[in-house]
Amino acid sequence: MVLDRLDNAARYFPLHPSFAAAFAFLQETDLVRLAVGRYELQGDRLYVNVEQVEGRGREGARLEAHREYIDIQLALAAPDLIGWRALRVCTQACQPYDVAKDVAFFSDEPKAWIALPPGLFVLLFPEDAHAPLAAEGDLRKVIVKVAVDQAR
Repeated sequence: MVLDRLDNAARYFPLHPSFAAAFAFLQETDLVRLAVGRYELQGDRLYVNVEQVEGRGREGARLEAHREYIDIQLALAAPDLIGWRALRVCTQACQPYDVAKDVAFFSDEPKAWIALPPGLFVLLFPEDAHAPLAAEGDLRKVIVKVAVDQAR
């Protein structure tokens, strides 16, 4: 997991061949004006989800993990709160891995809570179980989905 400012994004380009395109979209797009929905940048290999939802609070947020995608999450208007726990120590699966949705859910408790104010991003790899939307109130955020396997 990485937490950093968008203006430092270039530091992470060497980690994945699609990170430069992902961060270019985040830096060059008027994200506030984007409608809720999915935006394909490179088909299923690289796409963006814009969400506007009610936060779940810490009690309502569940740990989730993905196998096929890396998440780059960015809060837009209000800060989000994201729980984190290393996937390798998650032992309480409450919903098995769904291949079609690329997600498994866990009832384990997060080991850390990460504040995600607007202007910062969090990079979540498949080994990072995370509980997004743990803040209270109306949340608007962007999630870039980057396929781990670029041959998709």
